Amino acid sequence: MALNDLPAALQSVIQAGYLEREFKKPLQAKLGFRMVADREPFAAGIGETITKTRTGLLPAVTAPMAPASVTDFTSGLTPQNYSTEQYTLGVAQYPGVMMLNIATARVAIDDLFLRNAFTLGEQAARSVDTLAQRALFDQYMGGNTRVITTLGSPATTLRVDDVRGFFNTLNTAGQPVVVSSSFTLAVQVGSNIYTLTGVQADGAAPASLNPWMANLAFSGSNTNISTAPGGYSGVLTFSSNVSVADGTAGNAVVAGTAPAIFRPIIGTSFSTGTQCATTAAISAAADYNAGRLGMQQILTAKATLSANGVPPVDATGNYHLYADPIHLTGLYADPQFQLFFRGKPDTSEYKRGVVSELLGVTIIETNLNPVQALAGVGTVRRAALCGQGALVEAEFTRTGYAEASKVDDADGMMVVVDGIAHITREPIDALKQVVTQAWSYIGGFVAPTDATTNPNTVPTASNAALKRAAILESL
Repeated sequence: MALNDLPAALQSVIQAGYLEREFKKPLQAKLGFRMVADREPFAAGIGETITKTRTGLLPAVTAPMAPASVTDFTSGLTPQNYSTEQYTLGVAQYPGVMMLNIATARVAIDDLFLRNAFTLGEQAARSVDTLAQRALFDQYMGGNTRVITTLGSPATTLRVDDVRGFFNTLNTAGQPVVVSSSFTLAVQVGSNIYTLTGVQADGAAPASLNPWMANLAFSGSNTNISTAPGGYSGVLTFSSNVSVADGTAGNAVVAGTAPAIFRPIIGTSFSTGTQCATTAAISAAADYNAGRLGMQQILTAKATLSANGVPPVDATGNYHLYADPIHLTGLYADPQFQLFFRGKPDTSEYKRGVVSELLGVTIIETNLNPVQALAGVGTVRRAALCGQGALVEAEFTRTGYAEASKVDDADGMMVVVDGIAHITREPIDALKQVVTQAWSYIGGFVAPTDATTNPNTVPTASNAALKRAAILESL
């Protein structure tokens, strides 16, 4: 029954099905990767990149000085020099924009100006956090891959699933350089170590290169068939022939400076089993806890970061584990996790199904982590355990934004919030009706190396170049 008594000829001017005068909030991403980044100011007028230098430690002195050696003004001492290493911060601009006709907005069901501002703000925050996530995973998934084509006979070239982490090394001055015959990299293929002299990725170079890809050579032919999220299949070239036994499809290929990756243990016991050598070796049938995430996996990763001297995240005092909610459900099937919480039915872990803190690790749920559907394995999920400084963010300063846009933001037309500029431009069209709302982020992320912290200076440290995070792979 109609709610009005207008004549039938006029009934059509009344909308029968009213739109609700409110927009509902959409599903959103869970953010947080910027929290582990050290922010470095990036002012205007200095170019697109800036090189940072980090000094290393001097080895501990454990031998006493012989009194008889004090014979001259040097007191018999030999001058020391610390080592250095460098990383390059690059910036690029990432914008988003919406146009709003204020005349049309008057007949809309809600305040479109505020709704657009909210939507753009969410897009900006998610975009920047995604940049941080990709920089983290692109670097820390590198240097760990597998052979994808078995050699027919011993050869110096080998096709692998992912060439990330193999094409750069550090020279004697601590500067990142391209792997070549002059700057080689030790790589374990199967059971033996070979000397890497060249790397080439399949396919054509993308139109927009990520900073970590700046020195990666592309073949221009073949097709990228990497199964790793964001990976590039390609060819590794060594100084000597790789044996057929080592160059068999499925064998692990690991750089000598590769970051830590922790996978499930093959067998029924974590203490007696061995870790899966590659992602493709993970098995729901043969691995401890059915190949799913376990508490010991997190503890081992945390111990590795601590042994490398990586500090916890400043914001919480703990290490941060970024994992998706489905990944974390593996903990509830882990016998060790069940034993840890046995007799504690009132804990939030079981009452609410949320693990928030475990073994000095703060669990941060996110739905931005890469998920991989791998044939013969299933859905592979990856979490990242991070300490402070796992990323460095080049943040364009407020002065830099003003200089770049050549505007005076004193009237509030541009507001910088958490390193992101939010801009509103007044109508400049002929009818003075179209308002422009936009956001702009000028910055970038890089995962810095800590190669100077090694067993010579810190006995428990590893030889990995990237030490401030670790990847946890499982089903």
